[in-house]
Amino acid sequence: MTNSGKSGFGYFISVIERAVIVVIIALTVIAVLFEIFTIWEQRNVTIADILLLFLYTEVLSMAGAFYTSRQIPTVYPLLIAITALSRLIVLQSKEMEPSAILYEASAIVILSVAVAVLYRFGGEKRLDSEQSDGD
Repeated sequence: MTNSGKSGFGYFISVIERAVIVVIIALTVIAVLFEIFTIWEQRNVTIADILLLFLYTEVLSMAGAFYTSRQIPTVYPLLIAITALSRLIVLQSKEMEPSAILYEASAIVILSVAVAVLYRFGGEKRLDSEQSDGD
């Protein structure tokens, strides 16, 4: 990797960013392996387990996007927040006040609208196979 015109400090920060992203990717992969091992030991898969694996997948996607393009599409943190709130509702809905569930569900709707707006008006690229086709 060359300096490509960056100052010494800018290059140092760039190297640190990439190193931290590699650490995040490694730790996320380790967490996925631990989760799969736990599911295997319990011989039971719950919706909370599946949502947690989706969270890990979204973190890996966000880290990969940053590592390759040096930018994080705004939609990734929003998708992670939606999945995290969904998992929270699934895990704690029996003990939660109905109004708290309504607030969290409303937050999911607001975040979903934000994702739709970003795709429609914000220039965010699609995450599906059409992205590679030049759409």
